[in-house]
Amino acid sequence: MDRFTLNKDETILLIIDVQERLAPVIHDQATVIDRTVRLLHAAIEMDLPVLVTEQYPKGLGPTVPAIRDVLNESLPDLRPYEKQSFTAYTSDVSAALGATGRKKVIIAGMETHVCVFQTTRQLLAEGYQVFIARDAVSSRTSENRENAFQLMAAMGATITNTETILFDLVKVSGTPLFKKISHLVK
Repeated sequence: MDRFTLNKDETILLIIDVQERLAPVIHDQATVIDRTVRLLHAAIEMDLPVLVTEQYPKGLGPTVPAIRDVLNESLPDLRPYEKQSFTAYTSDVSAALGATGRKKVIIAGMETHVCVFQTTRQLLAEGYQVFIARDAVSSRTSENRENAFQLMAAMGATITNTETILFDLVKVSGTPLFKKISHLVK
């Protein structure tokens, strides 16, 4: 059951390529951005490491303002990792992830069937456990998104959702952390 369990001290959040010029063409982009922001707030509240990538920012622009504003306010030293490869598991991200000592990776981002898929495949091959926040990832078409979910699940990734992730990390109600996190799902 470890493959289906998130614990705060074992987990990081990886946000892949939620960028200004890509987001407008993504299926259900408003939900993806909203859920990514919720995951980001929770990660900050629980002191989870956060990694962010940007695919060719010169062409696709920076991370969308809703996410960038939270990062600038709460994690001002965090800089997105620029990449041109479709996988976000670049040498820089690999080193940063390895430095955390954590083996469970929550993924939010764009596009599900390209960068999220290739990153998931590589993370799994490297021995990481991957949790895809289904409502925080998408592609230009719902068909490509759904196909990617099937492929990633077959590879061994856990396909889940933002609320399940948040409450699995919190574990119990009635605590100050529960009160803060529960506000993120209302």
